[in-house]
Amino acid sequence: MKKLYFLTLIFPVIIFAQSYLISNIPLPKTYIQNLDPYPCNDKCRQEYLDNDMIFSFLSHADTKLENKEQDEVRKMSISILNLGSSVLTEKLRIALLLPYKVIGRYASSTTNASFAYLIAKNHSFELKSYKIESESIEDIQKALQKISQDGFYYVIAPLTQKGADAVGEINPDMNIFFPTINKKDITSTSSYLVYGGIDYHAQSDMLLKEAVSPLVIFYDKSTIGKKLSLYEEEKFIYDGIDQNLSTQEIEAQIVDANKTVVKFSIPKRTTNLEKQLFENVDIVEGSFFINTPIVKTGMIMSQLTLYDTNATNVLSTQINYDPLILSMTQYEDRKNMIIANSITQNNNILIETNSLLGNDIVYDWINYTTTVGVDYFFNLATREDREYNIALEDNQMIYPIELLNPARYRFIKHISTIKE
Repeated sequence: MKKLYFLTLIFPVIIFAQSYLISNIPLPKTYIQNLDPYPCNDKCRQEYLDNDMIFSFLSHADTKLENKEQDEVRKMSISILNLGSSVLTEKLRIALLLPYKVIGRYASSTTNASFAYLIAKNHSFELKSYKIESESIEDIQKALQKISQDGFYYVIAPLTQKGADAVGEINPDMNIFFPTINKKDITSTSSYLVYGGIDYHAQSDMLLKEAVSPLVIFYDKSTIGKKLSLYEEEKFIYDGIDQNLSTQEIEAQIVDANKTVVKFSIPKRTTNLEKQLFENVDIVEGSFFINTPIVKTGMIMSQLTLYDTNATNVLSTQINYDPLILSMTQYEDRKNMIIANSITQNNNILIETNSLLGNDIVYDWINYTTTVGVDYFFNLATREDREYNIALEDNQMIYPIELLNPARYRFIKHISTIKE
């Protein structure tokens, strides 16, 4: 029976995934009629589930259930079996603004994330992609005008900061969600623009509470790498120092605090760090903050052990929240590693629906924030409860942050030894 469920859903999904165009011909719906003359409570429904009588269960679960576990089974079954809803509402229409040459694979994965959410909600929808050649004001303005003419009022826009700045200048009167941008990097005050990007500064702040001197920062030449390395250096040095003091007094306090920072820019092709690490007394027993992609991070961590740096700990933001860290590094290399993570709310139905499309919303934060954005628009359009209980403050999604350790086989919650 499970094989039948998956085949029923995956066949049309594969067709859609190839072109990202939604057919005008709706998928056939299944309706379950309740012929039972007797009422059925939680206990009764649970007996149906325990005896694998899924259709009997569903006949008594046509609306939202107070029992959270049973309601999750109900929603998962609706998605897998493509069950018809008894609630008829207007079609939800969402546009995707995609600078496909700039964001690469995310042009398809954010489309998949949006599509997976909408099919899981069992609600009539239209999802249309608008591809742009560049993030110039001209290209974006032309696309937004077309989106408006086509009658779309909700837009998911996985743009870079350049593109988000351009949208801010245009200041369109339509709801736009940026899953890739945090409002701290933007000056726009438009009430129509909502930002869903991860807050790397807030993550760095939490991680720096675990840091000791010397703080050794590794970074690459990417925009995020350079920005984070500068922010972490200044935050570590000046944290706790009164900025209203004179320059001489501030410098004196920095000396008294005995905080030092050592920074290494790691070029893309660098594979050997002997020059930076071997017998370098300035970095021994320090905290190592790594702002590089996962493959480069694995190389750095192995050489921290090789060259006996005796790291107190290794710190990293969302950049390295990736299961590859568990397979690419030895446990000895990562046993003192702490990673900040903001993907803290999981929805099993959406995880499975994305998985059928080859999509990841568990570790890939852009796919995750895209899903949060579609969920936000779904709530605005239908007034149904949001799946993700994430606060929105001043048009920015505020994601909870947790600190994790990559243990032997999985990520576990970090228990801090730092005394406040």
